[in-house]
Amino acid sequence: MLANYIKIAWKVLLRHPFYTFITLFGISLTLTVLMLLTSFLDHLIGAHYPETKRDRTLYVERMVMSDSTAHSMMSGPMSFKFLNDYAKTLKTAERAAIFSYFNGSNAYVGSQKIKLNITFSDADFWRVADFDFVEGKPFNEQNIKNGDYVAVITDNFKKQYFSNSDEPVVGKNVEIENINYKVLGVVKGSPITRPFTHADIYFPYTAPKSNYQNTGMRGNFIAMILAKSKGDLKTVQSEFQSQIGRIPLPGMQGDFKYSELEVRSDPYLEHFIMTILNGGPGLKNIFYGVIGFIMLMVMGLPAINLVNLNVGRILERASEIGVRKAFGAPIKTLMWQFIVENVFITFIGGTIALILTYILINIINASGWIAYADLAINLQVFSVSIAVCLVFGLLSGVLPALRMSKLSIIEALKS
Repeated sequence: MLANYIKIAWKVLLRHPFYTFITLFGISLTLTVLMLLTSFLDHLIGAHYPETKRDRTLYVERMVMSDSTAHSMMSGPMSFKFLNDYAKTLKTAERAAIFSYFNGSNAYVGSQKIKLNITFSDADFWRVADFDFVEGKPFNEQNIKNGDYVAVITDNFKKQYFSNSDEPVVGKNVEIENINYKVLGVVKGSPITRPFTHADIYFPYTAPKSNYQNTGMRGNFIAMILAKSKGDLKTVQSEFQSQIGRIPLPGMQGDFKYSELEVRSDPYLEHFIMTILNGGPGLKNIFYGVIGFIMLMVMGLPAINLVNLNVGRILERASEIGVRKAFGAPIKTLMWQFIVENVFITFIGGTIALILTYILINIINASGWIAYADLAINLQVFSVSIAVCLVFGLLSGVLPALRMSKLSIIEALKS
């Protein structure tokens, strides 16, 4: 029976080519936009290179200090010492990486200035993040202990800095702000949309200007805490918060007296939401609500237009409906037929949208608009796309089917 419904739907599509073009154009355009949005969201918050362990990583980015009146506060990254004392010492974690936010610097090749983003990190940074080394290796604990002037650079910076980028550069020097650093390794870069791992050059935290010697609580370092498994995240998070809870209050940070101290350790999605919306209770639900509303508007409005088109298409077949009703076809059977037909048409539009999305994603990745962009149609994006096609087909097919079911046999045969 299902195969017959699909054959009928195909014949209906061939009956009016222009109408079919308009229908499929509307469906495919809508679904292409939705698939691109889904792919970009997956690019932002999914576990991708080099942060492939996001599903078992906690991100520690900000310390918030408030006075007793809650009218004055200080917030920002922490000192290396603070994170070394409270993140590195966790017994339930596999390891913790301490590193700085990327910040600006310059390199010069002749008279040409190269703008750079640089990061200072410990050796565990390379164990928590999974970078692909094109050449060489990362710096290790011994390099840090020795205070070696070494660096790991990206393949893009290599092309900009060295005249012959086809030759190996491990062991060569790069001059950054009048200091020579020996290149230990070359990695494929991380997109700027992954700010925890993005940089052009990575230095040991003992390199000049990292300010790792700061003995206070505030500084310019953040951390990624890696749990042994996804199921251990809550345990690690609880231990970290317990450590923070033992810090004596009130305290002094410079001239500022604080009576409340908050240092969050969140999985990436929660961290992302809190960062975008600047924190607060219930914001995760609000974020999901806003995303859902946008998806509904993008999908709902075209669905309404498609409903109108489908009503017209079904009414054109009123005589067919009348004959089938006269021969005893139940309403449920007729409704099921038209819903299946509409879902079939929607999946054709979805196939077109999938092809368009694949082409557009390749264009975006190759364009350089986002350096090292790796948008893709992976299993998650594909699954969401299939679900969207199904929902879209049902949304635009149920109402016309209900309208059709109300037609009496006499009215249908007169049409």
